[in-house]
Amino acid sequence: MASLHARKGDVQALKVDAAAHLYGKKLNFAAAASVSDVTNKGSNPFSSNTILFSAGELQLSEPSAAATFLAGGRNTLPLTALKWLDWSETVLRPATYLGGEALAEAEAELAAALAAGELSAAKAGLAEVFVFATLLPLGLRKKLPQQLEDFVTAVAAAPAVQAAVAEVGCDDGAAVVGVWHDDAAAYTASRPKRPIPGRRNILITSALPYVNNVPHLGNIIGCVLSADVYARYCRARGHNCIYVCGTDEYGTATETKALEEGLTCQQICDKYHAIHAGIYKWFDIAFDRFGRTPTRAQTKIAQDMFQSLQSRGQLVQQEMQQLYSEAAGKFLADRFVTGTCPKCGYEDARGDQCDGCGNLLNPTELIRPKCKLTGTTPVMRSTRHVFLDLPQLSPALQEYITTTSAQGGWSANCVTLTNAWMRDGLKLRCITRDLKWGTPVPLEGFQDKVFYVWFDAPIGYISITANYTPDWEAWWKNPKDVELVQFMGKDNVPFHTVIFPATLLGTGQDWTMMRNISVTEYLNYEGGKFSKSRGTGVFGNQAQDTGIPVEVWRYYLLANRPEQADTDFKWSDLAAKNNSELLANLGNFINRALMFVSKFFDGVVPGATAAGQAEAEELGKVVGPKVDEYIAALERIKLKEGLRLVMSISADGNKFLQDTKPWVAVKEDKDKCATLVATSVGMVRLLSALMAPYMPSLAAKILQQLNLPYESSVALSDELVAGSRSPQTLVPAGHAIGTPGPLISAISEETVAELRARFGGNQAEDEAAAAAGTGGGAKPADKKGGAAGGKGGAAAKGGAAAAGGEKKAAREGTPDASWLDVRVGVITKAWKHPDAESLYVEEVDVGEAQPRQVVSGLVKYIPTADALVGRRVVLLCNLKPAAMRGVQSQAMVLAASSADGAKLELLEPPAGAKVGERVSWPGFPGEPEKQLNPRKKVFEAVQPDFTTDAGCVAVYKGAPFTTSAGPVKVASIVGASIK
Repeated sequence: MASLHARKGDVQALKVDAAAHLYGKKLNFAAAASVSDVTNKGSNPFSSNTILFSAGELQLSEPSAAATFLAGGRNTLPLTALKWLDWSETVLRPATYLGGEALAEAEAELAAALAAGELSAAKAGLAEVFVFATLLPLGLRKKLPQQLEDFVTAVAAAPAVQAAVAEVGCDDGAAVVGVWHDDAAAYTASRPKRPIPGRRNILITSALPYVNNVPHLGNIIGCVLSADVYARYCRARGHNCIYVCGTDEYGTATETKALEEGLTCQQICDKYHAIHAGIYKWFDIAFDRFGRTPTRAQTKIAQDMFQSLQSRGQLVQQEMQQLYSEAAGKFLADRFVTGTCPKCGYEDARGDQCDGCGNLLNPTELIRPKCKLTGTTPVMRSTRHVFLDLPQLSPALQEYITTTSAQGGWSANCVTLTNAWMRDGLKLRCITRDLKWGTPVPLEGFQDKVFYVWFDAPIGYISITANYTPDWEAWWKNPKDVELVQFMGKDNVPFHTVIFPATLLGTGQDWTMMRNISVTEYLNYEGGKFSKSRGTGVFGNQAQDTGIPVEVWRYYLLANRPEQADTDFKWSDLAAKNNSELLANLGNFINRALMFVSKFFDGVVPGATAAGQAEAEELGKVVGPKVDEYIAALERIKLKEGLRLVMSISADGNKFLQDTKPWVAVKEDKDKCATLVATSVGMVRLLSALMAPYMPSLAAKILQQLNLPYESSVALSDELVAGSRSPQTLVPAGHAIGTPGPLISAISEETVAELRARFGGNQAEDEAAAAAGTGGGAKPADKKGGAAGGKGGAAAKGGAAAAGGEKKAAREGTPDASWLDVRVGVITKAWKHPDAESLYVEEVDVGEAQPRQVVSGLVKYIPTADALVGRRVVLLCNLKPAAMRGVQSQAMVLAASSADGAKLELLEPPAGAKVGERVSWPGFPGEPEKQLNPRKKVFEAVQPDFTTDAGCVAVYKGAPFTTSAGPVKVASIVGASIK
């Protein structure tokens, strides 16, 4: 029998199922939870298709193809029928998503076909079924002209259609409309948007991150995450917005990094662009376009702007003295020079900016300058450059700043920084550099120079938009219809409020100028500073490997967003906010509310009755105004305030449950209980929409438990805002929810201590440790707040197996290697972790009745799981139990990593060593602990003395890792760190 996989309520499935009834074919419908579930069941990789039809080995994902197969093939159908099948898919379906002129034209064509008799509701053939199903969501929403509404009603009465409607869940109007909303959102998101006259058109940018390193948490909250929240809010409110960003790839920073890593500039850009894109994807950043600056569009637009400035007399040429490295044979760009800051005395200032005081510098201002390439002292030489005449542009620029800062409500820190520049008087600004990696200067005599990155980089916003849509000028040269909102950290302010606006004004063209700007102060780390150049702090890729869900990271960073002053990232604070706010407040309320539906009303939302209305209305009087405040806060880009209001509304929900006690009402007054529970479920529905801009992944989990579609449910429509005053009405009576369950897990004190210890140092070392199976790989806490272990840390079952027998007294004294239970093992199975792309799960035989299950961060170094199977390894077997991303790990595979973390090799026992035998170290006698106490940091104390000697033998304080068959070795790394 043929089968059909699709979501319930999907009209695309209705077309195929109705075709089966029309032609007397048997078809088994299997409901899927999502489009991804559908595509994962088949071999077709194209996610734009929402159904999967299977007949034997045949798989089809286009409804028209499946329907014609059921009809006996295309040759059996009239040409007119084939025409309307294709037309309904290629013209009518997109038109229903787009609305406007596209829909009006399609409706007119249908009206003409009905008038001519080419389509007829009376016969309800395959063509009519396809048109009917495509129109059905609009009919249910009362959005069709009368003639087409009559057509839909008539075709719906056909027996084949009635049977199919029931089978695929299209008898649930809310489900049909919800699925259609999700598909419409996915379709429109895949198409470049244009500004729409009469709508709010919002162009959102976040500062382009340099492509020379991995972004840390301060970068993420300061730019892309904050802008993502605002973009998600704008979309949810129905505003027409696009959010563009990308990697800033030109300039000295790239050349410097390329020299450090021994790669070309292009290779560096390719490497780090992919890293940035992957990190932002994990953080659920929903760009409309995440691009790059080295593109043809960038070159053309930047050069065109330069030539416009040149033709209008806004540029001047000057000879200037520049530092020249005789040893390197080249003029030194800003970042190739370091020295002492003349303003604050900081001894490691860069040639363009001082990290100590934040002031912008010229490299010639540095005291005791040094060439970063050679370490030699550079000399002064003359070179000719092009300058933007900022003094000439100052009057127009000042007028723009004065007007726009008031209209756009610029923050106080932004206004202060900008006014400081203007007050001190603008000077000529050099916009060219003696470099190779950049946009070429289109001027005779300057062929060996490129644009300075801070002239070039902001133009990247425009060129990235141009790579998103050929109609980019509709966004960037349309100040009457488009609002430009920009997000950045405070160190980027002058470039966006002074230099870039001056550049745009200087061209004399009608550019869309920045209206609103959201500026953050600095996010510090555990009392110190993040530094991309020095690799200190928590970086985006490390955040992924902690096992802490993305919604927790987003919540903490946004709740701690440095809007008015610098804030500090603290692991203890993250745990406190997770445990007391997300878990105890939000998670607790949602779980209780949905469990009442499941327990008291068999999982079906009850209808509100007259009893309990007073309590529901009283809650609405409290919540409704807060929702209004939330909307006002997000419109003003007060993101922390909006999030505070979400949690306050959640607390109101908890208080409502405590005050009304539905668990008592269910025994005394079932009608009143129905109203109380309906009100609570409505609050859950409301909270999912309010939190979606901040924590989309958590909103998706809640809506899955509510059994409601995502896109339509997170829309912050005027109807939802008004409905917040009557929360008992927000979820229809009779709606069947999904399965309630815990949403948030606790983070224990032990986990906090471990994370603080593991993520406070150099990034390269942390990555190497993570790959080896220790540092950088903390796990999520279990339901009881259990500790997190290393990447290959022990877990519950392994701990029990290792511990076995009675508990002995804790060992005293200074820990050494003999405290560790290290054994020989062989990997019998290996596969990718289901929820973490960087991890493997292995089964390892260590001579026990059952193999140990181990989670290891080895994907980066061993690209296929099959390459692990059969490998003989050395394992640490007495770590405390833990789990990683929901998968138990019962030991840790030991590996050796090079000093820079670029190379990793597994420890290899000699061929004659027996599986399960313990490894020992001559001179360090004693039995290992049954289980290491994480509070004593035994492994952390012992591990620094693990290394490899000149013969690649693994040693502890010079004593080899010893088995009955000889020492344990690695393949090639000398002086390795073993973890």
